[in-house]
Amino acid sequence: MSHAVFDPNDATNYEGLSGYKNRWLGLLFICISLLVISLDNTVLNTAIPSISRDLEASTSEIQWIIDAYSLSFAALLLTMGALGDRYGRKPALQVGLFLFGIGSLAAALSNSTEMLIGSRAFLGIAAAIIMPATLSIISATFPPKERSQAIALWAAVFGLGVGLGPTIGGWLLEHYSWHSVFYINLPVIALALIGGQLMIANSKDESAPKIDIPGVVLSIPGLFALVYGIIEAGQKSWTDSTVLLSFGVAGVLLGIFAIWESRYEHAMLPLYFFKNMSFTGANTALALVIFSLFGSLFFMSQYMQTVLGFSALEAGIRLVPLSFALAFAAAMSARIATKLGTKYTVALGILIGAGGMFYMSQMLDVDTSYGTILIGQLILASGLGIAMSPATNSVMGSVPVSKAGIGSAMNDTTRELGGALGVAIFGTLMNGVYLNGVEKLKAVLPSQVFGPSYDVVSSSIQGAHGVASNPQMPTDLSSTIINTANRAFVDGMTESMLIGSGILVLTSILVVILLPSVVRRSEDIEEHIEHEVAEKAAHEHDHEAEAARRALATGD
Repeated sequence: MSHAVFDPNDATNYEGLSGYKNRWLGLLFICISLLVISLDNTVLNTAIPSISRDLEASTSEIQWIIDAYSLSFAALLLTMGALGDRYGRKPALQVGLFLFGIGSLAAALSNSTEMLIGSRAFLGIAAAIIMPATLSIISATFPPKERSQAIALWAAVFGLGVGLGPTIGGWLLEHYSWHSVFYINLPVIALALIGGQLMIANSKDESAPKIDIPGVVLSIPGLFALVYGIIEAGQKSWTDSTVLLSFGVAGVLLGIFAIWESRYEHAMLPLYFFKNMSFTGANTALALVIFSLFGSLFFMSQYMQTVLGFSALEAGIRLVPLSFALAFAAAMSARIATKLGTKYTVALGILIGAGGMFYMSQMLDVDTSYGTILIGQLILASGLGIAMSPATNSVMGSVPVSKAGIGSAMNDTTRELGGALGVAIFGTLMNGVYLNGVEKLKAVLPSQVFGPSYDVVSSSIQGAHGVASNPQMPTDLSSTIINTANRAFVDGMTESMLIGSGILVLTSILVVILLPSVVRRSEDIEEHIEHEVAEKAAHEHDHEAEAARRALATGD
């Protein structure tokens, strides 16, 4: 069993660490590093139409520009977290930031879809190095009494970046080309690199075991196949042959990975972590919180721009209150957790988020005012913000400080899987209702006019508006297409949100059942397991000794 060089429960040991006095300034640059990652996904979404026109990218190429980042990021998180524990978390953060800068520059200079896809995949690799390092440095630098507040600020910045991305992207696109959404990363990365070098303390597992090569070889393609299958299911169907093959490959590889990790002495991901509900329960809660957040954001941007008619910048500005509510609630959650405990704070936050989603499922329509939307956004974001930080603190507090990198990587992996599932499942639910809604157009529109365009209309609401905007389309026919598509989209969106609110209510109940009120560290479980093993060995030894005595007595 690996141990940290200091007792994580003794705050005086932290005072002797390099960088302890500057830990709050160090946290500032950790958060700046995190902000680059959380902005990168959502800021790109607003640039997709411009990229598509400029590079003449097909629909599948656009999908790969988006997904290349997510796939490499999710696949490498566990490996990079383990390497950070072994070789040092500060060097991992600095290397990751440097590589993210190179990837951003390459993306900004891309003059083909192939180059942009490759750059996005490279950015995902860099992000997989950065993300676990940020959270594990916090766990190793801050004593337990301060750690929950530091993680609350970390979660607040993550939420802020996700929400601000569309606004920043919209503003950049109104003034500059799509290349600017990548150039903007460079000065932020430079600031994070310089500040981090000066203010962030290094830490690592001083008794790190040798690298778990089979674990690495199994986990990377296994996670890649799992996330790829989820993404493709959202684009195609859950029964598509490619999706089923991906899930099959993921099941086999990750199943072998679990068997290997349970038997290997120096496992990259010690499976005894999962016996601890502070770890497993909190990771489950986080996955479902991000599931709901990303699923709802997937709808809101399209709803505001296509149905309500806002520009990308106008829609982005209207999402800013959501990001600030999420950040404020996450920052305040540590104080709430102090009074209510981890279990009830997480459960309460998820229940509030469920209320926000239910409200929007009942109140949103094709002509809803922004004020009505804002109320739903604030309720949803506040609830999820309250839940996110104490759940993260539960994950990180449950693992030994020496394994903070792998704990952080597992936390990040569940977030990534939750986000991918949210977009895929919500998108599938919405798409089914949308297709049923636009199917009505076949019966009321002349086939000679509408027939060739039906595939475009049924593919997306954006496609429907594109067909309706054709100058040769009669005005009344154009209005019928737009009204029908808008109604079908909103019906699908609200039905998905209703189901999402039900999932969150069930998640809240699950949290009350599974999650301990006080975070339990996995070192305690490991010691308990070792004690059980020792007792079993002693019992077997006594049994063997008794059998030997009987053999001697009987002459056998």
